[in-house]
Formats: sequence, C-alpha cells, structure tokens
Amino acid sequence: MNLLSVVVLVCCMFAAVLSAPAEFYTSQFDNIDIESILNNEKLLDNYFKCLMDEGPCTLEGRTLKSLVPDALNTSCAKCTDKQKQIARRVITFYLDKYPANSARIIKKYDPENKFKDGIEKALLGSR
Repeated sequence: MNLLSVVVLVCCMFAAVLSAPAEFYTSQFDNIDIESILNNEKLLDNYFKCLMDEGPCTLEGRTLKSLVPDALNTSCAKCTDKQKQIARRVITFYLDKYPANSARIIKKYDPENKFKDGIEKALLGSR
C-alpha cells in the first residue's frame, strides 16, 4: 500500500470517529418489557395522547416525546442497538395495528416527510 493510500485511509478513519455520535440517549428504559406495553391498549392510548399533546405524560412519555425530534432528525444515530431493536418493534407493531394513529404521529413529527427514508433505513431496513 503506498503512502497516499495509507494517509487517505487514516483520514477516513479519523473522520468516521469524529462523526460518530459522542453520546447515546439515556439507557434507563432499555430494559422495559415492550411486549407488555404493546399489549396494553390503555397504556398505548396514554402514550399516544402524550405524544400528541392531548393528555398528560408520564416520565417515560415526556422522555420519549423530548427525544423523538432528535431521533428523527439524526435517523436514530444516538440510539443504542437495544433502543433500535425496541423502536423497530414499536414502529412495525404500531403501523400494522394502529395505522390512523400512526398517520397522525407522522403528520405531527414529520409533516414534510423528510425523515422517512433515513428512519426506514436505520430501523426497518426498508419495509
């Protein structure tokens, strides 16, 4: 490998390290039982109302609501693998079971549909 190739490779690796997120979102909810939440319509409705500013929010709801815009904007770049796994499960479940509510959430948080491709690629591997 010639010197120019080595320099380019080192520069690329350095740029990749610098562009990596310096922090991740809080991991305090990473061990929640997502299936019990998804199977509880009342709890899902409460989270939906929280996200839509139509009802009160729990601590978890407020945290989720505060992180959604950044997660959309960065295609979940600060999400841990566990958070991506949970997000993938929630998104696919909610899109399939509650399409009307999903459409309202999308309209509120991504009205111009500019985050769809990035989120699908990051979390769903294109659906």
